[in-house]
Amino acid sequence: QSCLGRQQLLAAVRQMQQLLKGQETRFAEGLRLMKSRLSALHAALTKAAPEPPAVSCPALQAPAGGRKFGTKYLVEHEVHFACNPGFELLGSSTRTCQANGSWSGQEPRCTEISACSSSPCQNGGTCVEGLSQHRCLCPPAWSGAACQHRTQTAPPPWSVTADPAFSRKPRCAQVERTQQCRCEPGFHMSGTAAASLCQDVDECEVYQAEGAPRLCAHACVNLPGSYRCACPGGYSLLGDGKSCEDIDECALSQDNCPRGTTCINTGGGFQCVSPECPQPGGNVTYVKTSPFQCERNPCPMDSRSCHQAPKTISFHYLPLPSNLLTPTPLFRMATAAAPGRPGPDSLRFGIVGGNNRGHFVMQRSDRQTGELILVQSLKGPQTIQVDVDMSEYLDRTFQAKHLSKITVFVSAYEF
Repeated sequence: QSCLGRQQLLAAVRQMQQLLKGQETRFAEGLRLMKSRLSALHAALTKAAPEPPAVSCPALQAPAGGRKFGTKYLVEHEVHFACNPGFELLGSSTRTCQANGSWSGQEPRCTEISACSSSPCQNGGTCVEGLSQHRCLCPPAWSGAACQHRTQTAPPPWSVTADPAFSRKPRCAQVERTQQCRCEPGFHMSGTAAASLCQDVDECEVYQAEGAPRLCAHACVNLPGSYRCACPGGYSLLGDGKSCEDIDECALSQDNCPRGTTCINTGGGFQCVSPECPQPGGNVTYVKTSPFQCERNPCPMDSRSCHQAPKTISFHYLPLPSNLLTPTPLFRMATAAAPGRPGPDSLRFGIVGGNNRGHFVMQRSDRQTGELILVQSLKGPQTIQVDVDMSEYLDRTFQAKHLSKITVFVSAYEF
């Protein structure tokens, strides 16, 4: 009987081996079929999408009065341009062939350098070309050969009445045995009929005297037969010919900020800043995690003063024009919960420091956000500090505090 049971067991084992062998064969066949289909699909895709040909850009020519460096016009290749002595380059000095077959930048041009092209007139002065020299027409309050002196410190070397450009002979014609004379636009007739003269109309004075709308946002410069608006240093004239726009020296790399500081653009200029974390005190120490943020190091478990100190301190810089209309929101604080951790269910905002708090209020704009509002206009130029904080609470228990130190640079001008 024991021998019979053993034979039955061996027969069962052989049956299982044959079953497994059949399963293994079918699995191998399925795997081979799958590989074959994948290979066919890959071949079809490769055939349907051949390698794209190398993209090239149109040939470039050297600008008149200049030179071109570079003869390859394939993608990512560069071509450089330079102007001959006596010419300056307008447009792009380097152009790169892009993947879409076009060149980056703008077409370069070489223009002849004139006496006024270097902008020799300072403080909004207008450069007037002469036969062999130039002259600067200065806005009010400035004088000197390059408008470099304030009027009260150096008298102007010439005046409108003494300048021949501001007066000229009229155009006369004989009409029915009488002589009729007229002046060009921007001039008016003066003197006797026998010795008449066309004198320039000072549009700046006329509009100022008559109380008409301002010709210029800043300063008006009288020109022979016309006028021009001028902007203070650090501003450029807009396309409308009367408005002024601040020049962003930081974006244009026109600043001279030393290494380790950051350039902050302000109205008419810039500031070099390098905010520092508070010095260690007690159990409270900070580490600088970015140019404008400090974070508190972990506190000892039993140090209540450390837990009450700001968890983060951030630095912010706001340029403002003078006499800005109020009320105006300037700055916003909000909370963000860390992933996996419950956020605060209550926030409190406040102004906790600064040298001119009366011009600001801190108010809640929604459940998770507070705003710093300017409620009294600020007249520039001046620099104001205001510190605001945000305290987080969970189930009425204090969690953390965040401090924002805000510096407001108020411009001297209303634009």
